[in-house]
Amino acid sequence: MNLLTIFLTFIKIGAMCFGGAYAAIPIVEREVVYVNQWMSITEFSDLVAIDEITPGPIIINSASFVGMRLAGIPGAIAASLGCIVVPAITTIILIYVYRKYRDIKVINEAIYTLKCMTVALIMSTCLSILLNSFFPGKVISLENTDFLILAMGIAAFVIIRKYKPNPLFVMLAGGLFNLIIRGFLKL
Repeated sequence: MNLLTIFLTFIKIGAMCFGGAYAAIPIVEREVVYVNQWMSITEFSDLVAIDEITPGPIIINSASFVGMRLAGIPGAIAASLGCIVVPAITTIILIYVYRKYRDIKVINEAIYTLKCMTVALIMSTCLSILLNSFFPGKVISLENTDFLILAMGIAAFVIIRKYKPNPLFVMLAGGLFNLIIRGFLKL
């Protein structure tokens, strides 16, 4: 794999990522799964799951993982650097502009609009991953539903909302539970 292609793809991703890591996931998904076809949607869903349990920013973890898969350590470095160049420069400029003009109504309205767009991006990715997880055959039907994963997802949601534990422990417990049920008990 050409390192320049990896670097430029992640520069493009970094330049389009507004709203933080979760808002960036649909952009990474589009480029990696649909545009360049470097991964399947299932592999990408696995990538997001791995990103959640690894320390560090999700976008950097994603870039490193994809780059490593494509071209080893040089690919991981190219993807990671590509993904942070534009955001770093943009952040420095925006901090300066915001500090200087933060009391202007248009600036506050623009920030509010960006927040709304971020929520839409996050919801888009959530829906994509949810459908891929609960309906593995990509057809939404009762016979194609993974009821164990659906029940575990609902239970994890309730546990996190009600008891507020560290999500890492909930994810690890869910993985262990799934391993026991499917791996050892063969259910």
